[in-house]
Amino acid sequence: MTALPAPAGFRQALVNYIRTQANPPDKFSHQPRLYHLAARIGAGLAHDDDVVFAAAWLHDLGVFVGHRPEDLAALARWDHVVYVLERAPAVLAEVGFPRDKTPAVLEAIRTHQPADDPHTPEGVILRDADILEQLGAAGILRNVSKVGRDTRFLTFSDALHVLQHNLNTLPGLLQLAPARDLAVPYVAILRAFIAQAHAEAGAVAW
Repeated sequence: MTALPAPAGFRQALVNYIRTQANPPDKFSHQPRLYHLAARIGAGLAHDDDVVFAAAWLHDLGVFVGHRPEDLAALARWDHVVYVLERAPAVLAEVGFPRDKTPAVLEAIRTHQPADDPHTPEGVILRDADILEQLGAAGILRNVSKVGRDTRFLTFSDALHVLQHNLNTLPGLLQLAPARDLAVPYVAILRAFIAQAHAEAGAVAW
C-alpha cells in the first residue's frame, strides 16, 4: 500500500486513504453517511466510537474498482468482506489505529450485513446503520445509480425489485430502538417512491 502523508490522527488518515481508493467516486459518500448514522444510533449507548468509525470507513474497501475482480465470473463469486478482513489490519496499522482495537473493528465489519448476527455493540450499531443506508432517499439513489453499470441492474425495474425487497425485509431486521425510530421516515419515503413509480409506469415495465 502506498505510504500515507503524516496525518493529524488516524481518523483523517483513514478518510484520506478511502478517498483515494473509492472508485467509482460516488462510492465515497456512503462512508461519511454511514458513520453519521452510526453516531446517531449509538449516542447514549455504551460502545467504542473509534471502532465504529474505523469499521464504517473500511467495511466496503472490497467493492471498489482496483480491489474487486474485473472478470465477471470472478466478481460473481467475490466476497468483499473476506477481502476487507484480510486487508484491514495493514491499513489500520499504517494510519496509526490503536492495535488493541483492531480485532473489534474486524468483528464489526464481519457482521455488518443484514443477514449477519452481530454480538458486539459496535457490530450491532454498524449493521443497523448499514440497513438504514439501504432505505430512504439514500437507498433509492444508491440503487438507481447502478442501473446500466452493474450486471445486476440492467433496467430500472431491476432497481425497483431490489428497493421493494429492501422495503419488505430490512426494517424488521433493525435491532436498536434509535435505529427503528430513525427508520420511520426512511420507510415512508421509500414506500411512497415505489408506489409513485408503479403509478407512473402503469402496466409498462421501467
